[in-house]
Amino acid sequence: MSGHKETARDDRPWGYYRILDEGDGYKVKQLLVRPGHRLSLQRHKRRAEHWYVVEGTAVVTRNDEEIKLSAGGSVDIPRTAWHRVMNPGKQDLIFVEVQTGDYFGEDDIERRDDDYGRR
Repeated sequence: MSGHKETARDDRPWGYYRILDEGDGYKVKQLLVRPGHRLSLQRHKRRAEHWYVVEGTAVVTRNDEEIKLSAGGSVDIPRTAWHRVMNPGKQDLIFVEVQTGDYFGEDDIERRDDDYGRR
């Protein structure tokens, strides 16, 4: 039996995420984005992120760039960069997010645009 513990999923309007692991200076999440949905345009002051696409296709906005990714593709999101991900496909988008920094709380999210009216 492995030491992996299944974490509860945190449902969101666009899909859900699960925390896979966390420790001093990092947090790892799995995110699922339903077809046609996208996360809010946001930035963080205290963490950087690395996204690795496991399944599906993604359109990532990073500041003024638009980056298309498919399974096996990845992108780095530096601290303070405005970013969001959208699923333009017909199947679920699944990606792994590795956060590095000194704080990972949900209150380190500054949103500029959100399809679901969140602040």
